[in-house]
Amino acid sequence: MMQLLEVPGSSGYERLQDRTADMSVTADNHTPTHGNHAAKGANGAMNGVLRENGGVSAADVNISLSKKGMTPAGLVPADSLMTWQADGAVQLRMSETGALSRPPETVHAMFTRAVKNYPNQVAMGVKRNEVWVKWTYQQYYDDACRAAKSFIKLGLERFHGVGIIGFNSPEWFIGHVGAILAGGFGVGIYTTNNAEACRYVADSCEANVIVVENNVQLQKILKIWDKLPHLKAVVQYTGALEQKRPNLYTWEEFMQLGSDVADKVLEDRISAQVPNQCCILIYTSGTTGNPKGAMLSHDNITWTAHYASEYASLRMGKEISVSYLPLSHVAGQMLDIFAPMCNAGSTYFAQPDALKGTLVATLKEVRPTALLGVPRVWEKIAEKLQAIGRESRGMKKKLATWAKGVGLAGNMNIMKGQSPPWGWTVANAVVFRTIRKALGLDRCRLQYSGAAPIAMETLQYFMSINVPLYELYGMSESTGPHTMSLPHHFRVGSCGSEFPGVTTVIKNADDEGIGEVCFYGRHVFMGYLKMEDKTREALDEEGLLHSGDLGKKDQEGFLYITGRIKELIITAGGENIPPVLIEDTVKEELPIISNAMLIGDKRKFLSCLLTPKVEMDAETGAPTDDLTQQAIDFCRKVGSQATKASEIAEGRDTIITEAIQAGITRANKRAASRAQNIQKWLLLQQDFSIPGGELGPTLKLRRPIVNKMYAETIDKFYSEPAPTPGTTPMEETKHR
Repeated sequence: MMQLLEVPGSSGYERLQDRTADMSVTADNHTPTHGNHAAKGANGAMNGVLRENGGVSAADVNISLSKKGMTPAGLVPADSLMTWQADGAVQLRMSETGALSRPPETVHAMFTRAVKNYPNQVAMGVKRNEVWVKWTYQQYYDDACRAAKSFIKLGLERFHGVGIIGFNSPEWFIGHVGAILAGGFGVGIYTTNNAEACRYVADSCEANVIVVENNVQLQKILKIWDKLPHLKAVVQYTGALEQKRPNLYTWEEFMQLGSDVADKVLEDRISAQVPNQCCILIYTSGTTGNPKGAMLSHDNITWTAHYASEYASLRMGKEISVSYLPLSHVAGQMLDIFAPMCNAGSTYFAQPDALKGTLVATLKEVRPTALLGVPRVWEKIAEKLQAIGRESRGMKKKLATWAKGVGLAGNMNIMKGQSPPWGWTVANAVVFRTIRKALGLDRCRLQYSGAAPIAMETLQYFMSINVPLYELYGMSESTGPHTMSLPHHFRVGSCGSEFPGVTTVIKNADDEGIGEVCFYGRHVFMGYLKMEDKTREALDEEGLLHSGDLGKKDQEGFLYITGRIKELIITAGGENIPPVLIEDTVKEELPIISNAMLIGDKRKFLSCLLTPKVEMDAETGAPTDDLTQQAIDFCRKVGSQATKASEIAEGRDTIITEAIQAGITRANKRAASRAQNIQKWLLLQQDFSIPGGELGPTLKLRRPIVNKMYAETIDKFYSEPAPTPGTTPMEETKHR
């Protein structure tokens, strides 16, 4: 067993805590030393803006150390808040008091504190052959050190990547953390990537080692190995190797490779790590081009994990989570790896087919205390519960209907700081408690939704069964969270408010207060690896991260996201239209609709592509022709007997066409102006999906790709005039 290290200046949190008075960052203008630094940390005008928004800037801190030519303790000298070089260092956005004054530390320091204080606490568990296999924090640390030694043995160099592609597992965690301890970068690769996409990421981070889950992922890497000059070895962590070749190892072989590497070698690698240098790379999903490698420092991770956990009131040694979201995404890593590491929490792994139907079974076994789901996960759970509800009859149905009314009213009251209505206690005891237990959420305090907008209909449904969903907001470039909603501190439709030490600045706000959402804090990333131009686009010289999102804050400080600047539609008439709000309204009015994509940039009117809700293939994740039960129920309600998407698409079912037009008309009546009315639409036969290419790995709509895929259809919308006021597109067609 390797001894826990206390590295002066970077790993010894207790020692660093004694130096709080000396911790500061400089705001002086220094001469660039690596050709990748911005000129200044912050100017007086921006300091004022940040102070007005409740934050501080680099220039607010004590600059006495810079006048003496000294460097803050435990940090590599840096004269900028940004870098794009693998071995670059950055200034930290620190202040003398408050959350930004917390002494920086490395991931190793955070890890060893958990091991020291909770050595026998369960760190992670996975069910294999119907038996839960568990690691304590001491065992987790020991295995991570063994993996680190093996990476060193394989030739992992400092500031080079270790790519990992596969479903969530203990080996994923151990490999990722082991790469960090060995001085490399942990780099998640989306399992849905094809071989060329894997090559791009591996080449970008100059990966020395790639860890794959199985033969399927291995084949992708074997196709591109000869195009990766830095790649020295590949490790497969599940199943037997179907072929032998040099520098290809099973997980068991890999974990033994470093047995002859001296402790001192690893200790030197750990000692060389500092909080203000890069620790991991998060590659964006590349919805508009090649992925960008967001560089997150040790301080980004440890500081964010600490204060986000504190804000959410996560308890030391008591929190339990289920890992199923992609670990190549920042949300998966922060929630499953680093927040538990900070709080000595326990992470249990779902089965690889979690999103195909087994997630709830795992939730019922594990009973997590917190759970994050993307909107589609919550929608699928809601659809199943609603299907069960439709089968209820008599008093049982009446009781459920009454309880849902009480649940929605009660949670709305709680949101407003008021007491729940009469019947709240009874509804919880008789109905809600049973539902929570059936979902495995009976001890879950925090049900989060993030990564994409969620429909108001879904939020209200879960409030009605007293499983309120709390929205959070952030991005890879902010190490995950920026704002969070909490029980007793949330607003429906809002992404919450900032946790301590982070600031939101709304730039170029219009009359309604809507402008670009910009971030400030120690959660803001270092830059994009090897991309100076993209880094400078995202980070300005004042240290603000420009999110590209449009939003506003209310008087209580709650943040509302209204769209993205790049997604903003500017019609031929000069109207600025945020598509997401209109798309969400359409989906609220039409429960048969899965995806809606608004079109109209530089066009005379708005049109919309719609997709029906269909079942997804359990193996491939591709859409089938079978309508979901919710879609079938919609059909029956309006008088159609359809069960297939092909029966209702492209106007084939007159009843459905008229019903959808009625829903579009209702949505148009809710629009802010006539310019925001949808004039033409088409129901496509196939839903959007990740395999189809229309959705990214986190289920975000890839608008440029959809525009290209359906260019001919879109052009037809505009080859003829829009319908005249008072007629539907169908009626206009008949008139012609």
